[in-house]
Amino acid sequence: MVKVSLEESEMKVEVLKKNSNELKIEIEGEGHSLCNLLQKFLVEDDTVDMAGYTVPHPLLPHAIVYVRTKKKRKPEAAIKDAMKKIRAQNEEFKTIFEEALKKL
Repeated sequence: MVKVSLEESEMKVEVLKKNSNELKIEIEGEGHSLCNLLQKFLVEDDTVDMAGYTVPHPLLPHAIVYVRTKKKRKPEAAIKDAMKKIRAQNEEFKTIFEEALKKL
């Protein structure tokens, strides 16, 4: 079990299960918003066999994310790639939004 947190963040990540092609993590401080987006990008990845998440209780801010990859693909690499795509999409939205605001 590994817990990681950043001082400036309320988010903590705990590895619940890890082997060559499976990773199950608990993310404290997150719910559907991040996890749904993460799942979307993971299932679009051809090297991911399965990805999903659960929020055990709606009043508690934590979620459990599960990823199973194909062949020799490491699940942590799939998550990192998905997060890069999320960041890129966020930057694209920010740019488009700022341009729309300038037109007002």
